[in-house]
Parts: sequence; structure tokens; C-alpha cells
Amino acid sequence: MYSLWRTLDRDTRRDIALVCLADAIVGASFGAIAVSGGMRPWVPVVMSLLVFAGGAQFAAVGVVLAGGSPVAAVVAGLVLNARLLPFGFTVADVLDGRWWTRLLGAHVMIDESVAFALRQRDRQRRRAAFWTCGLGLFLVWNLAVVLGALAGGVIGETGALGLDAAFPTVLLALVLPSLTGRGTRNAALLGAVVAVAATPFLPAGLPVLLALAGLVLAGRSATATETTSTTQTGSTREAH
Repeated sequence: MYSLWRTLDRDTRRDIALVCLADAIVGASFGAIAVSGGMRPWVPVVMSLLVFAGGAQFAAVGVVLAGGSPVAAVVAGLVLNARLLPFGFTVADVLDGRWWTRLLGAHVMIDESVAFALRQRDRQRRRAAFWTCGLGLFLVWNLAVVLGALAGGVIGETGALGLDAAFPTVLLALVLPSLTGRGTRNAALLGAVVAVAATPFLPAGLPVLLALAGLVLAGRSATATETTSTTQTGSTREAH
């Protein structure tokens, strides 16, 4: 671990440390909210060790605490983590090696570790950034969740400290960077409208799944954009 740390430049090491600090705060909030909401302390701890996906953990626990079924919670987490599949292709060069190395790498492959890896130019530094960030966050996140779970049992009512706002805040922070295109924003808006409209009539967790209807609009928008681009390219070639 120390050799990986030394491979990175000073700015990258500083950025990774700051991300670890920020995630520690979120992890502590996750543990405190899960326990104060009625879960046993070992549940968020084991979930963090086995799942290690902050957004998916927040989504799954949020569904359960709202009264949703475990199936709806699992599906919500899987949908949110679907973005990790293409991530595996982008960092494939830093995960080669023995099977257990690839397995561990897949477990610590999250937004932050992939982002830091892609910022590096050569393979050695990409590998160092990925493993330093991934392993560092895994350690910090799980320690923070344990502390948060212990604090949640003492605090009792996290709403008094405003920690109940962590669920929507974290999920919103995960979503906002992706809303760059008009089609994506429209799809997200449609999904939000569907979820809000269905909330009074359906059990907790199902409105979130119905929000996937927004993907239909996103798919149509992408198809329309591709068609327009193809048409423009064809027109340009004819002009020449």
C-alpha cells in the first residue's frame, strides 16, 4: 500500500485523502440512520463489507426503512449499481492478474477509484491510483459505518441532528453529475413525476422502480440524436 501511495503525485494523494474524509462523514451518517431507523447494528456493517456501494446502500436501506419489501430494496440497489458494469471495461488494464486480485478489484471498483484511475496517463499510475483510492475508501468507509452504527444506537433520533437528510442528499449528489444533456434531464424529470404520482397508491419501493419509465424517454432521445448526427454527416459528405 505504501509503495502505491509513493507512486502517486502529491496532488493526487491529497485529493484521495479529501475524498476519504468526505466519504467517512457519509458512512457515519449511513450507519447512524440505519440503526436509529430500527435496524440492528450489524446490518449496516455487514452490508458495507459485502456490498461496499454507498449509493446502493442508501437506496436499499431507504426503501426498507420506508416500509418497502427486501426485493424492492435489492432491485433499487442493483439498478443504481448497473453503472459499474461499463466501469469494469475502462479499468480492465489495472485489474489483470490472479483471480483473487480481479475479484478484490471488482469489489473496490466504485465511482471514486475509477475516476482517479482514469486521471492518470500511464498504466502504473492508473493502477496505483485505483488501488490506493479503492482500498483506502473501503477501510475508511467501513470504520465510519461502525462508528455511525454505534452512535445511532445512542442518538436514537437522527432527525434532531438533521442526519435524516443524508438519504436524499447523497442520492441527489449521485444523480446531478449525470444530468448534463437535455434528454437525460427530461428522462430524470419524467421518472421523478411518475414516482411522486405513484407514491400515495403503491407500497414503498415500487414508485422508485416505476421511475425507470424515464429510461424510455432517454432511449428515444439518444436514438433521435444519433439519427440527426448520421443525417448531418451524410449531408456534409454529399456537399463535398
